[in-house]
Amino acid sequence: MEIHCNRLDRGFELYKEEFERKALEVLASGWYVLGNELNSFEQEYAEYLGVGYCVGVASGLDALKIAIHLLGIGSGDEVIVQGNTYIATVMGITENGARPVFVEPDKFFNIDVQKIEEKITENTKAIMVVHLYGQAADMHPIMDLSKKYNLRVIEDCAQAHGAEYCGKKVGTFGDIGCFSFYPTKNLGAFGDGGAIVTNCKEFSDRAKVYRNYGSEKKYYNSIIGVNSRLDEIQAGLLRVKLKYLDTLNWERKKIAATYLKNISQKDVQLPMEHLGCKSVWHQFVVKTKKREKLIKHLDVLGIHSMVHYPIPPHLSEAYRYLNKAIGSLPITEAYSEEVLSLPIYNGMTDAEIKYVIDGINSF
Repeated sequence: MEIHCNRLDRGFELYKEEFERKALEVLASGWYVLGNELNSFEQEYAEYLGVGYCVGVASGLDALKIAIHLLGIGSGDEVIVQGNTYIATVMGITENGARPVFVEPDKFFNIDVQKIEEKITENTKAIMVVHLYGQAADMHPIMDLSKKYNLRVIEDCAQAHGAEYCGKKVGTFGDIGCFSFYPTKNLGAFGDGGAIVTNCKEFSDRAKVYRNYGSEKKYYNSIIGVNSRLDEIQAGLLRVKLKYLDTLNWERKKIAATYLKNISQKDVQLPMEHLGCKSVWHQFVVKTKKREKLIKHLDVLGIHSMVHYPIPPHLSEAYRYLNKAIGSLPITEAYSEEVLSLPIYNGMTDAEIKYVIDGINSF
């Protein structure tokens, strides 16, 4: 048996007829950018999250970049962010000229809230919270710190569509929430896409102008903007998938629960769910000090795994100018050498789940 880390075709097959019907409907409409599908999706996704406004953009990275821009954060400013995130999170900060200040993760893979305050300086303008692998970060103490020091809060929810913290969906705590609709995401499109969400009408209005060349009315440009628009076909297909997002997330939770109950390999440390959180299990990430041997063992069995992420942003060549030496973030660096993502996807069969479990336990 061969089991891939992800199977996007399985997700498509679940609602194939609806996806195809919607795609043809949009094609036949003759309107492909900034139309009714986008307007409807923005309204429906805002309602799903319980937030005032949603603005579709071209990608998750664009959502992060635009969020930082809207908050007026730029050169000379600092943004606190966890060290063990995907590099796009950091790019959203640096593309605006600001400087990332890294904080170590906790045992749940999210930012360690106990280590944030010591990083705050007079140049700190915001905390970038990442809800990594589908689990919500510990938001209440983060929001308390933001109020104490008058800081903005941006939530990177690229992997956490529908995840909850104390009964409230992520993306709705801070000033702006940022989402990616890259195909592998829990709410994935069939190409690139993203969105920002907010309860601030001013931010929403400004974002809609900024994403469209700085133009509210065609050929009348009030600001220097960008071209970052979620197109009609992607918006339409996301509307179809959004109807089933809770069902799709429930399926992932069921797979994760089966892994947690049945994987018993002593050299593999299983992930934990934070008290009060409802993870959507975008990834099922274990830790092991024998990672390379485990990968080879699983490869022989036809079980594909993945490392998220082998090189922390602070050690990447792209951010060499930050002068962060090896050992500067020891927990982050240890995670990068130990984490391993196991197969988890919608449409995964019981036989496939059991085969992964047996493969791990036979290591």
